[in-house]
Amino acid sequence: MPTPKPVVLRRFVRAMRAEPTPAEKALWKILRDRRFSGYKFRRQAPIGDYIADFVCFAERLIVEADGSQHGVSQTDPVRDAWFAAQGFRVRRFWNATIPRERDVVRDTLWADLAGETDLKSR
Repeated sequence: MPTPKPVVLRRFVRAMRAEPTPAEKALWKILRDRRFSGYKFRRQAPIGDYIADFVCFAERLIVEADGSQHGVSQTDPVRDAWFAAQGFRVRRFWNATIPRERDVVRDTLWADLAGETDLKSR
């Protein structure tokens, strides 16, 4: 009998939390502990059949740390469309940008949370 999908997803989430990429570590330092005026972010959060790198459920904002494979990904648009259908907005940062331009990342996220950007649900 195959293992149910939610169980497999939870196991995968635990493994991803235990071994974050350097970019995810840097982004988590920015997002953790309600550092954005009390906005709570969760990391490696399962949403439906997908796992969001970081999510603020209160503002329906997903933050993704993307490596080079995402530049040619054919599944990202499908995933983003599903998130949008659930009412989420997706903000993506390249892995190389996160540690190198922390202030830009932080300012962009502040603007997203304050509704000052034209970030649309994709």
